[in-house]
Amino acid sequence: MSHTADDPLAPALPGTFPAELRAELVAFRRDLHMHPELGNQEFRTTAALKDRLERAGLRPRVLATGTGLVCDIGTVDGTPGSAAGERLALRADIDALPIPDTKTVDYASTVPGRAHACGHDVHTTVVLGAGLVLAELARQGRLPRPVRLLFQPAEEVLPGGAAEAVECGVLDGVGQILAVHCDPRVDAGRIGLRTGPITSACDRLEVTLEGPGGHTARPHLTTDMVTAAARVAVDVPALIARRVDARAGLAVTWGRLESGHACNVIPQRAALSGTVRCLDLHAWRQAPDLVHAAIDEVATLHGAKSQIDYVRGVPPVVNEVDSVQLLHDAMAARRGTASVEDTEQSLGGEDFSWYLEHVPGAMARLGVRPPGELSSLDLHRGDFDVDEHAITVGVELFTAAALL
Repeated sequence: MSHTADDPLAPALPGTFPAELRAELVAFRRDLHMHPELGNQEFRTTAALKDRLERAGLRPRVLATGTGLVCDIGTVDGTPGSAAGERLALRADIDALPIPDTKTVDYASTVPGRAHACGHDVHTTVVLGAGLVLAELARQGRLPRPVRLLFQPAEEVLPGGAAEAVECGVLDGVGQILAVHCDPRVDAGRIGLRTGPITSACDRLEVTLEGPGGHTARPHLTTDMVTAAARVAVDVPALIARRVDARAGLAVTWGRLESGHACNVIPQRAALSGTVRCLDLHAWRQAPDLVHAAIDEVATLHGAKSQIDYVRGVPPVVNEVDSVQLLHDAMAARRGTASVEDTEQSLGGEDFSWYLEHVPGAMARLGVRPPGELSSLDLHRGDFDVDEHAITVGVELFTAAALL
């Protein structure tokens, strides 16, 4: 595929993407990596983004929550061929994780117990870079569609900062939204795409069981709390699996079960906690009622009273077909169709899904594994890192999507 100097895609093509901007973006990402901030505490990150966008002649607006920001490029009324609702949003999440950075690199985290171990520093830098390129094209009158940059806080905090961002009006006037997520199983220079669900729903579950305790010599005079808790732990996941279509992938998995303090005392209380994950959006919407009913049923059978705290997390990210095609065409325009691969649905959660409850959109898997590497450093690990060539690839992807 050839490109001339008059080609509107040329400014972000490999070889014409300004080398000084590539270097600046790598430095920006490393600075974020050295100064990770947790959800709703991203004040330094927000200030750095605001300063760089303002130096580019843009007018970013900090969200009402105090961190994160939005920045519009181009106007709906002033853009040829545009109409209300046609603004394209490019979303990045800006928060880090509460885990230590264990890498031995000169840009390792300087904040104890904090690390960008999920690639949000890369997502942020990609959207910033795309915004800088698109702002220059807008000044030249070459931006066919108005764009909104969205830098969202608190993705790692249930139920996710996206829900609050929507309440702040970040989708007003937006007709489509795109995002990327780092994938250490995909080589840098490539992206993974999937139409339909690409992540899982993830909710949190806390259960307390109560009943009269007593002596282990007379369990028939008590609620045998340990047995009741064990039956809830074993039977509830099995019941749930039989009450929805198996293809929905609705699964209850326990991470904690506590009860009792002495070998000869039947306790009065037991506590369980775990997660509810689901591959299907419709089944996820049914999940709270199904889980409540199953827990109550098993607890009552064993004479225990149940208190259930079901914390809604995020629905699955369900990629819309036209948005997936846009990402495919954008990547193909940059690097050819061979740079796009199919990806599987993940069991991880992502609050990008909240935006898709309101507008169509899609998320792509951004390859960050150095080509040729046989192993990969998984997400949410202190030694996670990326091939920084992925930054250029992400900028090219988003820029092309805005221009097509």
